[in-house]
Amino acid sequence: MTNILSVRNLSKTYQSGHGSLAVLRDINFDVEEGSTTAIVGPSGSGKTTLLGLCAGLDRASGGSIVLNQQNLNELNEDERSLLRNQYVGFIFQNFQLLPTLTALENVMVPLELQQASNVKKRAMDLLEKVGLSERASHYPMQLSGGEQQRVSLARAFSNAPKILFADEPTGNLDAETGARVEKLLFDLNQEAGTTLILVTHDLELASKTQRIIHMKGGKLLENEG
Repeated sequence: MTNILSVRNLSKTYQSGHGSLAVLRDINFDVEEGSTTAIVGPSGSGKTTLLGLCAGLDRASGGSIVLNQQNLNELNEDERSLLRNQYVGFIFQNFQLLPTLTALENVMVPLELQQASNVKKRAMDLLEKVGLSERASHYPMQLSGGEQQRVSLARAFSNAPKILFADEPTGNLDAETGARVEKLLFDLNQEAGTTLILVTHDLELASKTQRIIHMKGGKLLENEG
């Protein structure tokens, strides 16, 4: 299998008035194309920081990340943005929907950036797939947390990403809604062949992935699967 993500000697340090804080230290792992991976560990272990770096949302302090055969260190901000728009989906724990746009318009944004055809129809098809076609004209503030998460899921899949990063995708949801979002994640992953990497505190959810990466104190402890 081909690796869609390769992380080598990765580190991330933040500078503050009190000195430097090492959030990630010497991280190494590979992720195969089409696979499912969970990153687990206690709060403050660096999981979300690692996810953001791998998705190209932030720059590492040291080491390298090769995403879809492109070394993120060698790309400028515009090139990284283009790479994300073409190949990456990201689901944020707090949804990150644009409040002034409807559910439909939020899903349309990545497609419009790609200058895709049939943007409105494709966005509606995705909303229908996550069970929200009747809520297409509603704004985020008019939607429940579960509905907002499903909109963000539809948006993440709108550019047919090769890899999807999900940060605590069920963390803010009740059990029933979380189970529905979880099923959607794996269904869409299987249908589209999209690589799935998720951060979660839910060990039951993590156990459904092919591989579990454990983190503590900014380091990898072990890999399962």
